[in-house]
Parts: sequence; structure tokens; C-alpha cells
Amino acid sequence: MAFKSHIIIPLLTLSSSLAFGQINTASKTIEANWESMAANYHVPEWFQDGKIGVWMHWGIPSSIDENRPEDGSHYGRRMYGDEDYDARNEPDRLRTVRLSEWHEKRYGNPSEFGYEKFIADFKAENFDANAIVKFVKDCGARFIMPVATHHDNFDMYDSFFPWNAVNMGPKRDILREWKDAAYKHDLKFGVSTHLYWSPRFFRTARKFQKEGSAAWDFFNMDYDTYKFASQDSWNQHWYKRSWDLIEKYDPDMFNNDSPYPKIGSGKGLGVKLFSAYLNRDLKENKGKQTTVLSFKNTKENKAAFTYNLERGMFGELQEHPWIWATDLSGSWFYRKNSFTRMSLPVLIGNAIDAISKNGAVMINIALKGDGTIPENQKQMLSAFGAFVKHNQEGIYNTRPWKTFGEGPLEIVTKRAGENLKPFSEKDIRFTTKDDTIYAFVLAPPTEDILIETLKKDGLLEKNIKKIQLLGSDQTISWKRSKEGLLITHNFTTLPNQSALCFKIITE
Repeated sequence: MAFKSHIIIPLLTLSSSLAFGQINTASKTIEANWESMAANYHVPEWFQDGKIGVWMHWGIPSSIDENRPEDGSHYGRRMYGDEDYDARNEPDRLRTVRLSEWHEKRYGNPSEFGYEKFIADFKAENFDANAIVKFVKDCGARFIMPVATHHDNFDMYDSFFPWNAVNMGPKRDILREWKDAAYKHDLKFGVSTHLYWSPRFFRTARKFQKEGSAAWDFFNMDYDTYKFASQDSWNQHWYKRSWDLIEKYDPDMFNNDSPYPKIGSGKGLGVKLFSAYLNRDLKENKGKQTTVLSFKNTKENKAAFTYNLERGMFGELQEHPWIWATDLSGSWFYRKNSFTRMSLPVLIGNAIDAISKNGAVMINIALKGDGTIPENQKQMLSAFGAFVKHNQEGIYNTRPWKTFGEGPLEIVTKRAGENLKPFSEKDIRFTTKDDTIYAFVLAPPTEDILIETLKKDGLLEKNIKKIQLLGSDQTISWKRSKEGLLITHNFTTLPNQSALCFKIITE
């Protein structure tokens, strides 16, 4: 896979029209507004074909005592106490109280042992990006998306911001290693930045900081923790950091996993960055979009970007491609006693459900501080990959059919509300390719399978020529009527899987 060329765009002169997305291309330029974004954004084929990616949350929290209390990936703020951050959520406030008390008992008062002290313990001594990328590719991934910066303001790459993994901690350009490994194994390379929340994230740390200290910038002490979203200095800083990331690492996918400067209060620096990212790609590729832009905003037109539905699901087929993002670690960053509550059959069912509704799957793994994958996450991803490999014909390069499927399990459209309930043999999901429909039965059948959606004179107007069970050479007996497509349960053997895929060839 060839590396794309780099275009140098001014970073320091923020008034420059080039720095704010006004890049002239030979074909078209996306203007820095949501209307132009919605009219011109196109999801590239590689993303719609690839379907499956792996997210990697890894950084300073990964090396903190693995027996720490549950921190929800926010150790860096909870260790300083609750104050007003958790005021509206009593369980969350109590979690913060427990963790701050534990921190003081384990490490000492935050005035003496602040979050910055953990960086020295984050060494990545066993990190092998090449081995990990090879492993996740074997597990079905077609793209990876490591975290470049989390809420804790620490860059996992060679940043102009001094608090980064090249200057301290691992003293390695982690993001460059991820990218080199991705391209070596012919995977697409994405980055995820969570930077925008960081002034608020460190609100409770403020009372422990000393003016003029080395950590002053790390804790965002020059920005207002309540009004940073309308503070020009912060919004410009966010823009420069984000553009620096894009320029240096030229990602195939850019995920902004946090808010961004708004049109009014932030002078539109969010949409200016996003349009600049896309325009840069259009210029490099003669007007063809090859990159994916994703974030979480529920209010903007989802034609303008690829919506990241973190730990949530859609109940219906979506017009625009989207991302179902889930987490194997249970709390995004590694902690010994944390693991997903989702069973393997439900993970598989949810993934197929998302794909049938025009989604892509993004599974997070949380590496240990030394850079290795915890064994429980490794085993689950391997098992998921075995299913994908067995049924890949019905997954890769497919598109949604006329309807996503049928069945009794209700999937509710909701962010932070992904399904944890088991699927039944009556839960069916569809994908399609050419003249073929792939029908996934999301639990091993114990009786004849009736697919009502595929009845005569229904949504499927073509005749059925042949039906095969992927991964099996046994003859499938079937009959189509006005009640549905009936597949007879006379299987001599079934694949040892929690879901089956029937290839329905039409004519």
C-alpha cells in the first residue's frame, strides 16, 4: 500500500484561509459549513467493504495498578476528587470518591503524587505493533484506529506539544509504529483524538497545581474549565494539535471522539478542521474521497460525516454508513478485573445486526501498560475472528438489503445502550452482494427455519435458485410459499458457531 504524499499547511498562522480548510482543488472544495459537508461527504468503498475495525485505547491509565477500583477510563480526573464534575450522577460521584480515597492510600496525596507521576511507569516495554496488527487482521479487522490523545492530554505520537510518548514514558513514536504495521499488513490506518474534553477533565486537579511548574501545560491551567468551549485560545490550540496530527500521520480515518469548537462559540473551528481534512484528501486523490471522518454529534446531518455510535445501536436500517463501537475491556483502558459483560454469541449477533443496518464494527481492545493484549480480550477477539473467517463471504464487500431482518429481539436505538440480551434462532439478519442474499440465523436452529420476509410476493421479487450453508457442503432443503422461505432442519452437522449464514442465490 502506497503512502499518500504530504501537503504542508500553515499551523501557526491561524488566520490563514488554508489552515482553516479553504484549500483550492482542481475539482471541488468542501466549504467549512455543514451544508457543504453534507452535500459532498462520501464514505469510501474500503470502509463499506471492510466492515470490521479494531480500536486501541492505550496510554497512561494502562500502567496504573491493575487492581485499582473501577474508574471508567477516567482515573486522571477521579483521583483528584469529585467536586462538581459528578454532581448530577450519584453512582458516578461515589465511584470518584472511592477511587480518590484509594489513590491517596496507595500513592499519597495528589499534591505530592499527581497524575503526571504515572507517566514514568508507562514504558511499553513489550509493545510490538507488527505482531498486534497481524493478530487483529487474522481476527477479521480491515482497519485499525489507535487512540492518539485521550482526555488526559497526553499525545501518543511525536507532537509539538511536549507531553508526548516520544519525550517521556515509552519514548517511542507509538502512532508511527501503529501506522507502519497497518500498512505492512495492508490495513487502513485511523486515529482517534479525545483532546477537546481535557480542560474539563482536569478541573478537579487545579487546586493541586503550582504556577510555573513543569506540569502547568499538561493540566491545561491556562484555559477556563467551564468556558473553554468559547475560549479562542483553547479552540485554536485544539485546532493546531489536531491539524498537526493529521499532517504528520496522514490517517485514512480521523475520529474526533469528543466535542469540537462550534460554529458560534468556537468560530467554526470544528467544521473548518473537518472540511480541511477532507479537502486535503480530495486534492491528493484528484477529487476522490479516500478518507473517513467520524464523530458522535447526534444533531448534525449524518450525511456530513460517519456517525460513531459508541456502545449503542440502531433499531432500523440507516441511510448513511455508521460505526457500532464496543469495548472488550469493560472500561476502555486495561484494568485486571474489568471485562465486557457481552457474551461471545451476543457480540457476534450485535456485529451482524450493525452490518445489516449499514454499520461497520469497531471493537476496542485495551492493552496492558507493557503493550501486550490481556489474555481474556485476546481469546474473545480470536473467537470472533473465527466466526468472521467462516462467514466472510456474507460480511465483507456486502451491502444492506431492502430490510435489515426480522425476529423477536427488539434492538432499541440508543447511545450507550448496546444490546446484552441473547439472540434466538428466529432472529434473522440480511446482507446482499450481486444476486445473492445472505441470511444470518443468529442462534443455532433446533427446528425448521421460517424466514417470513422472503415469502412469495414479498420484498424479494426474484426467484430463488439455490441455497447453501456457508462452511458446509451438505444439501439444503427448502420451500418458498406465501408464508415465507422454509429451510428444513435436516442438517447432519452444523458449524460449531453461535450463528449460521445461508447463501441465497437468486435468478
